[in-house]
Parts: sequence; C-alpha cells; structure tokens
Amino acid sequence: MSSPVIQQSVQVRSAMENISIEELHSRISKLGKDEIILDVRSPSEFAEGHIKGARNAPHENVDDLADELEEYKTVYVHCKMGGRAKLAAQALLDAGLENVVCVSDGGMQRWIAKGWSQEK
Repeated sequence: MSSPVIQQSVQVRSAMENISIEELHSRISKLGKDEIILDVRSPSEFAEGHIKGARNAPHENVDDLADELEEYKTVYVHCKMGGRAKLAAQALLDAGLENVVCVSDGGMQRWIAKGWSQEK
C-alpha cells in the first residue's frame, strides 16, 4: 500500500519545467530578488561571458548548493547548450529542490548568437 505513495512522490519530484534560452531571455526583465540564474558551465567559460547577474557553479558541484538554493522561489539552470543544465537540474531535484527550471533548449551558445548582452 505504501508503494503507490512512494511512486507518486517520485513522479512529483521528477517533474521539472524545461524552457528554451529564448524563454529565459523573455523572463529576465521580470525576475525578482527571490529568483536566480545558475550558470553551470566551467569557471573559465563563465569568465568569457555570462548572463548579467548569473551565479556560476560547475554542474558537478551544484548539489553542494542545494540548501542555499532552496531559499529561492525559482532557480533557472543553464549552460552552453543544455546538456550540463539537464544534469545539474536533475542533481538539484535529487537533492530535494522543487524550485528548479531547466534551460534545456539552447544556452549561452545561442544567447551569444542572438547578440544578447552579457557580462564578463
């Protein structure tokens, strides 16, 4: 009898919003102080250019930040093209976060190609 409850819990935790880099770009002007953009590329990639206000944490280390990230309403996770964002977002879900939005379609490569502003 407890199996369906466990299964349901797993299904809820594995549900995550996936968006495109274009959708993230459209949301940026409306982001509140309780929302964060987490860039999970390497520190050297981040230093070459990143979305204004983004925080860097390499994808393999994001679960170390789970307690801190839990305080945010929304954590937007992105990378260069989407692959590392998926891995990092899943790691955060596995750590118990329910506020993760994965930018799984595109990333900084497309951001730069579109000519959108970035910080260095």
